[in-house]
Amino acid sequence: MRAEAHLQTARDTDGPGQGGNNEQLGAEATERAIHELRVHQVELELQNEELRQTQLELDASQARWIDLYDTAPTGYCTVDESGLIVLANLTLSSLLRVTRDAIVGQPLTNFIMKEHQDTYYLLRNEVVTDGTPVSSELQMRRGDETPFWAQLTVTATLDTHSRPERRIVIGDITARKQAEEESSRLHAQLQQAEKLESVGRLAGGVAHDYNNTLSVILGRIELALQDQTISQSMKEHLTEVQTAARRSGDFMKQLLSFARRQVVSPQVLNLNSAVARSLMMLRRLIGEQIRFSWEPTKELWLVTMDPLQLDQILTNLCLNARDAIGGVGTIAISSTNRSDVIPPKTAAGAPPGDYAQLTVSDDGCGISEDLLKRIFEPFYTSKDVGKGTGLGLSSVHGAVQQNGGFINVSSVLGEGTQFEIFLPRCLDDNRAQVVLEPKTTNSRGHETILVVEDEPALLKLIARSLTGQGYTVLAAGGPQEALRLAEQHSSSIALVLSDLRMPEMNGYELAAQLRSAHNLSIHLFMSGYPADRAEVDEPGFFIAKPFSLTKLARRVRHVLEASDQ
Repeated sequence: MRAEAHLQTARDTDGPGQGGNNEQLGAEATERAIHELRVHQVELELQNEELRQTQLELDASQARWIDLYDTAPTGYCTVDESGLIVLANLTLSSLLRVTRDAIVGQPLTNFIMKEHQDTYYLLRNEVVTDGTPVSSELQMRRGDETPFWAQLTVTATLDTHSRPERRIVIGDITARKQAEEESSRLHAQLQQAEKLESVGRLAGGVAHDYNNTLSVILGRIELALQDQTISQSMKEHLTEVQTAARRSGDFMKQLLSFARRQVVSPQVLNLNSAVARSLMMLRRLIGEQIRFSWEPTKELWLVTMDPLQLDQILTNLCLNARDAIGGVGTIAISSTNRSDVIPPKTAAGAPPGDYAQLTVSDDGCGISEDLLKRIFEPFYTSKDVGKGTGLGLSSVHGAVQQNGGFINVSSVLGEGTQFEIFLPRCLDDNRAQVVLEPKTTNSRGHETILVVEDEPALLKLIARSLTGQGYTVLAAGGPQEALRLAEQHSSSIALVLSDLRMPEMNGYELAAQLRSAHNLSIHLFMSGYPADRAEVDEPGFFIAKPFSLTKLARRVRHVLEASDQ
């Protein structure tokens, strides 16, 4: 355009009388116009090159953006106003395990679990057009119907035609959710362990004094029943009191067992034989209306367990089954071998491997799902007030766990309940030994015994009982008095019968002083806290309270005779 203007100017200046000059001016204007055209052509070529470079950069940038968009670590999609997916990246396709073509054009709700779709709708409606993102967690499903947890972050925008749309970031948080659930489970286990520890401290704190008092009650009843002058009616009353007192002792044992503070004497055990022996007692305990079905498997694997614990487990389960039946019904007990068992996560400490399984089931009323989650909790009971302590099943659970096993329980309302007890297979017959009661037949003697007990009523009872067995008894109400009596009678004392838990010094410290100062080396320890037995070198030289006077006399005789050998 500029060259044409110059040419026009050159023509306009050409007039009459200016022939030679005008021709010269016209040639110069033409030359200038041609030059400017060439310059302009170069400028255009440079501009075109710039445009081409810009376009290449734009294409490369768009390619990078698409690549980043498709390979981003989280899923991206754009949803139009009607809820249809109009754009999705490859990560979302991989996350949902479907092709991108199967995503675009579909409602996002097709990939959200039905029970979580309301959460998605609320999230969409909550977001505003100011660009502020809103997040929520919900469950989605993949193309193969596999559920997974996702976090959705939604931002509201406008498309190129100023229509509303939602840009959604979708991240898989299944691993985090599983970790949270595991953390919650471990926290619940910790709370249960703390509850267990609290009950254990409570039980341990009161067990000694409780069993001291119970020993006095049972001992006095035992002496009273030996009196030939009392009436039959009085004997019946005393027998009932004796039974109630023994049940009170069993209640304390349940507390200690639940809290894992009850010392056990494990032995290699054949469950079939042990259950068969227990059935005789269980039939009398449960009553005639309940029919027992016992189906043992042949060649059942051996386990390591205290037989008394097995009796406790069967008794509690069968009593609960009887109450659930509430009349005529059946309790079925069976055994089997289970190989390569993988314990559930709730079975803390139980290793995978071979187990002997004992199943106890009934056809009673069953247990609801809500109650089923709490049946092993301490002091929890669904029975009426006064009819349940809430320790039966918790003590069963504690006993099974103490032996490295676990319990599965299932129930259907109106149809019954089934408990599956898994106990680890014992491969070493010499792994555990049972502490047997002494088989001494003669409980009388003539020796001198130093009795040390800080509970006056129990001291008086023990002294009277042993004196009646022919022994000479030196009764001390505490360690200092025991040391004084030992100073006076050390040459004649054959046995020291001492409580383990006393003020001033404990039984071990007293025994050490008596051994050092007076060479009194034969000691029989007693305690109302059965766990103290584990501290005694010779199990036979310990007797747990409450004990019968007959058992005490036999144990004293056993220790004296064992020391003479």
